[in-house]
Amino acid sequence: MFEPTTLKDIAKALGLSTSTVSRALRDTHEISSETKKIVLEYAQKINYRPNPIALSLKERRTKSIGVLVSEVANHYFSQAIGGIESIAYDRGYHVIITQTHESYEREKINIQHLASRGVDGLLVSLSAETSDTSHLSLLHDRGLPMVFFDRVAKDIETHKISANNEQGAYDATIQLLESGRRKIAHLTSSNHLSISIERLAGYTAALQKYGIPVQEEYIKYCPHGGMFPEETEQAIQELMSLKDKPDAIFVAGDRLSIGCITVMKKFNISVPEEISISGFSNSDVLDLFNSPLNSVRQPAYEMGRLATEMLIKLIESKYPVTEFENRVLDTELVIRS
Repeated sequence: MFEPTTLKDIAKALGLSTSTVSRALRDTHEISSETKKIVLEYAQKINYRPNPIALSLKERRTKSIGVLVSEVANHYFSQAIGGIESIAYDRGYHVIITQTHESYEREKINIQHLASRGVDGLLVSLSAETSDTSHLSLLHDRGLPMVFFDRVAKDIETHKISANNEQGAYDATIQLLESGRRKIAHLTSSNHLSISIERLAGYTAALQKYGIPVQEEYIKYCPHGGMFPEETEQAIQELMSLKDKPDAIFVAGDRLSIGCITVMKKFNISVPEEISISGFSNSDVLDLFNSPLNSVRQPAYEMGRLATEMLIKLIESKYPVTEFENRVLDTELVIRS
């Protein structure tokens, strides 16, 4: 069985007291530079690492951050996690990643597990099914630091970071209108998510600028954000079976965008000749499709970095934080057609 080296082991090997070794490793002024040098060189030689469990008991910290996302395979979230890890590991924090797969029940279980593990804070992007955030409010009220990114909870007062979803949706819809399309449908995730509400607002504003009324039958919600292919397929079939079929679709999600192209190919619907598609997506896979798809790209990596910086500030603050930031980052419309 693996037995990690302890301070007592180093003290015994060097003929010093445990307290002297501890102070030398912490670089305190009470210990002479010569003793510090001896202790540090020996610790390096045996590859000594402090016991994280002992440290967490002493400092009441585990130096770990819990991350809650819908799925790591989603291109947006994989890029955001890259940003999270770039800051966390540089600051000495470990990252524990959990996936909800758009399930509210799984989100609750994951949150409880992370809290029971004693994480120092949480980075949260809500699942598509989540409308009740009381499980998070309870932990937040008890003092667990948390920061929301991408899909935020409006009723919890803390730092939040998101993309400018409304502007991104507006830009994508305007581009479709400028290309001559007038019957533009909207495919989106569950209707209560912050990103869905904001992207619907941008889509609506673009239509209004062109004096085009919003048609409810053109708006299709996928309760799990297209995680289940049958959701996307049913929504597309309903749109294409309308008497007045749309000539374009603005898709408000990464997985939905790729799913939409897949469904079009399955039913031999030509893109963009028969129907144009523009969507939110951070995936470079879109470049490989024969059918060009313009997309709104979010600064996912930077969002992950900023959210982590905000969370670590909360964790390490010596005083209660009462003022919070709501950061909104610009999106970019990538034209492929």
